Amino acid sequence: MTKSIEISRLFKSFAGKRHSTLVLENVSLAIPAGEFLTIVGASGCGKSTLLRIIAGLEAADSGVILVGGKPINGPGVDRAVVFQDYSLFPWLTAKQNVLFSRRLAANTHDNLALERGAEEERAQKLISLVGLSAAEDAYPSQLSGGMRQRIAIARALMSKPAIILMDEPFGALDAQTREVMQDLVLSVVAQEGTTILFVTHDVEEALYLGSRVVLMSPHPGRIDTIYDVPLPKTRNVMMRVDPRFLTLKRQVMERVRETVGLSLDRSALGSTGAEASARPNS
Repeated sequence: MTKSIEISRLFKSFAGKRHSTLVLENVSLAIPAGEFLTIVGASGCGKSTLLRIIAGLEAADSGVILVGGKPINGPGVDRAVVFQDYSLFPWLTAKQNVLFSRRLAANTHDNLALERGAEEERAQKLISLVGLSAAEDAYPSQLSGGMRQRIAIARALMSKPAIILMDEPFGALDAQTREVMQDLVLSVVAQEGTTILFVTHDVEEALYLGSRVVLMSPHPGRIDTIYDVPLPKTRNVMMRVDPRFLTLKRQVMERVRETVGLSLDRSALGSTGAEASARPNS
C-alpha cells in the first residue's frame, strides 16, 4: 500500500564549533501516494538532508512530517532508502542481500512478515524484475556498479515499502548505464506502485523520471520552484528530445544558476532580521 508524505514548516540546522548552520528553512511539501517526485538543486540546498529526515535517519529542529497521515518516529519498514554507494554486504550473495531487508523487517515486528518460502519467491521475482536472475548467487565484488545498484533497488523493494527514498542512486554510473537504470526504475516502480522521492543533481534525469520536479535553493535550503513535467506517465527515450522537455530543461537549469547567485548574495549580506525571526527556537 502506497502512502503520502506531508512536510510542514521544516527547519534543520547543524551545530558547528562556533555557530550553527541553518540547512533547511521553512520547507513545506505535499507528495501524494504513488507519485514519483524528483528534487534538484545546487550543492548545499539540503536535498539529501531532507531525504534523510523523511527516512528517520536525521531529526529536524522543528516542523512536522506525516507519512500516510501519521508522524514519523525514526526509521520504519514503510520507508526504504537507496543510496549512491549501493550499501550491499560484501559477504552476502546478491540474493542474500535482497533477502536481508525482509528478514530485518520481520525482526522489527513487521506485521506483513512473509513465510520463508514466500520470501524466497519474492526475492527471486525482484531479482528477475531487475534482470539479474543469472547473477543471484554472485557476490557484490563480482558485479558491476550498475548490477550492484539493481540489487540495491531489489533489496529496497523486498519489504514492500510504501515509500522509496533514493539519494543520487545513479550518480556513480556512466551515462549509458545511468539511462538504462532510469528506465529500469520506472518499469519496476510502475509494477510495484510505490511512492518515490528521488534526489539528483542531474536536471535531465529529474525531468525524465518525475511527474513533478522540486527545485531547492541553497544556503539555507528552501523550496524555490515546483515544476509539472508535461509528459505522459509512461516515458521513453524519444521524450528526451521533445521540445517541451528541452524547453523545461533549459528553464530549470537557468533557475538553478540563478539560485546559486541568490545564495551568494545572501551570504555576502549576512542573515537579515527577517531570516533570523523566521527561524523557530529549538
